[in-house]
Amino acid sequence: MSVQAPDLLSPEFEKDPYRAYRLMREDTPLMWHEATGSYVVSRYEDVERVFKDRDGAFTTENYDWQVEPVHGRTILQLSGREHAVRRALVAPAFRGSDLREKFLPVIERNSRALIDGFRGSGSADLVADYATRFPVNVIADMLGLDTSDHERFHGWYTTVIAFLGNLAGDPEVARNGERTRVEFAEYMLPIIRERRAAPGDDLLSTLCTAEVDGVRMTDEDIKAFCSLLLAAGGETTDKAIAGIFANLLLHPEQLAAVRADRGLIPRAFAETLRYTPPVHMIMRQSATEVALSGGTVPAGATVTCLIGAANRDENRYRDPDVFDIFREDLTTTTAFTAAADHLAFALGRHFCVGALLAKAEVEIGVGQLLDAMPDLRLADGFDPVERGVFTRGPQRLPVRFTPVSG
Repeated sequence: MSVQAPDLLSPEFEKDPYRAYRLMREDTPLMWHEATGSYVVSRYEDVERVFKDRDGAFTTENYDWQVEPVHGRTILQLSGREHAVRRALVAPAFRGSDLREKFLPVIERNSRALIDGFRGSGSADLVADYATRFPVNVIADMLGLDTSDHERFHGWYTTVIAFLGNLAGDPEVARNGERTRVEFAEYMLPIIRERRAAPGDDLLSTLCTAEVDGVRMTDEDIKAFCSLLLAAGGETTDKAIAGIFANLLLHPEQLAAVRADRGLIPRAFAETLRYTPPVHMIMRQSATEVALSGGTVPAGATVTCLIGAANRDENRYRDPDVFDIFREDLTTTTAFTAAADHLAFALGRHFCVGALLAKAEVEIGVGQLLDAMPDLRLADGFDPVERGVFTRGPQRLPVRFTPVSG
């Protein structure tokens, strides 16, 4: 007798989505989900097919209702030349010399400041004291925004993530998200106008002055991109860092290997993105009728791609339910590029523009944390538990360590 997977919005699913994912891959690789009004795909080959979209069968028009109400119109919604030009305007800041020379010092400074808050105490909650703050602080600092406003950014970021993960359609969560869009615009637009008049050396000034093929970003373009950057860049790196430490602490021999050889941090990051990805689902919209495993998706349908399921597909990875930073079927050298063979950053033309920034934050942050926390271990009796459906990670990660002077 076949066992049916629990519903995506049920407490049973949230408690252990990986069991549900396995059942879905086996029995219902293409499934209509009434509550979200979407077709759900769970096998690696199908999610990869949707993301790479070599034949124009899938669009990002779903972001018109999923993202625009809280961010405004973003680069995620664009296609063709319009998308290519906008991406060319923002991408240089997240790679190469700009990332190395301008922003690595920003990352190092913000990481060290947070660690200084607990390095002498011998204990910390790596989620509350570090991971939820670090990437948002970095992005705000990169944009040249006032550090005294970090708490406001954190509040906005939390509200936006709740909106994006509001699969059950809670009206209060929706209202809070839409209110945040107004508040963020009232905050950012005057600053954008100031930077246009007197640009500095920060990312916001770069966005204000960038030009490709005679095209420059409007104030609204820049505001929407900054909003997206705070939310998407904050949430993914936040949960990735918490996930890396949760996974390593549960596998002490791998933690010891990473502590001894910091060159293994990218491997630990890539395997965490595969094994416990921060984002478990990304939606697309079908432009035409498309055949996938298990059936056909009609034109104009919302398609929910289950990254968390695809990244544990036994037809793609050996022992997929095992965390192994040394696995040979995950290519670390391409794990943070559009040629990645995991799906956590999506693929194709909408591959995450901030992947190399996330890699830099993780390499610096994890390295500094390991330096500051010798003899790192979980607090007595604590077992890391993931929470979330749309995005997912440990809500708490209390640890103990031997204090060292910094």
